[in-house]
Amino acid sequence: MGEKYKPWIIFLLLLIITCSRARELVGSGTENKILEAISDENHETVHTEHEHAHVHSHTDHMNPSVMVFLTLEDLKIGKTMAVYFPKRDPATSPKLWPREEAESLPFSLKELPNLLKVFSFSANSPQAKAMEDTLRECESKAIKGEVKFCATSLESMLDFSQTILGLTHELQVFTTSHQTKSSVTFQNYTFENIVEIPASKMVACHTMPYPYAVFYCHSQESENKMYKVALGGENGDRVEAMVVCHMDTSHWGHGHVSFQVLKVEPGTTSVCHFFPADNLILVPKVEQHGLSTM
Repeated sequence: MGEKYKPWIIFLLLLIITCSRARELVGSGTENKILEAISDENHETVHTEHEHAHVHSHTDHMNPSVMVFLTLEDLKIGKTMAVYFPKRDPATSPKLWPREEAESLPFSLKELPNLLKVFSFSANSPQAKAMEDTLRECESKAIKGEVKFCATSLESMLDFSQTILGLTHELQVFTTSHQTKSSVTFQNYTFENIVEIPASKMVACHTMPYPYAVFYCHSQESENKMYKVALGGENGDRVEAMVVCHMDTSHWGHGHVSFQVLKVEPGTTSVCHFFPADNLILVPKVEQHGLSTM
């Protein structure tokens, strides 16, 4: 085990015993803070361009789980809209494995029958279907201008992110944070404050269903913007939510569910989406002065 990973190994052991919350994650100790971030309450929904391209058949009655999309024009203080924030139980959510343990098993669709035996799942079980979907998604071809990688360990996530963002940069990590305890997953929220987070590049990492923690991490060459949005729910819930806006959607498939939700066509407008609390956005660290408020 390399020296640079030793600090978070101790924290990982503590995380298995007690799960903590994370708000904005900044500065030193990035590895440990990423581990804190993934122990938050959400785990059900994956917000990748590929994932949503495959779920459009579920939007006939507008399943609440797809109600996470908006446009840049919608990001205005005082606006109210319905947003879905999934909730999860940290005690039962998959945990990150150390790199050595994760790499001891093949992460490959062709090895799925053997993997099902390892985890004692039957071929027709929901767990088997979830594993198959994740492996297929991770092996799918990236869209034009996208670099993608499925991280099966914290080390591999950091290695990929530093390759994209620059090995000389200290990483800054953001995640959605729930300020109040609530079981409500779908309700109207009012935008109370909006702050743009400057980022020349970013890596978004989304949780994927698997027996241990797997993150679909990707970065796009096209312009993206990132915002921290303070939300007030109609039941009193408070959320500090991360929103990423993709300014060029011309290369996205017409079946992408965001176009159905927003009733727009590819390339005609920006597409923004809220991040669940266990999804991460990694960017090069910048000084915090001069952030713009909308």
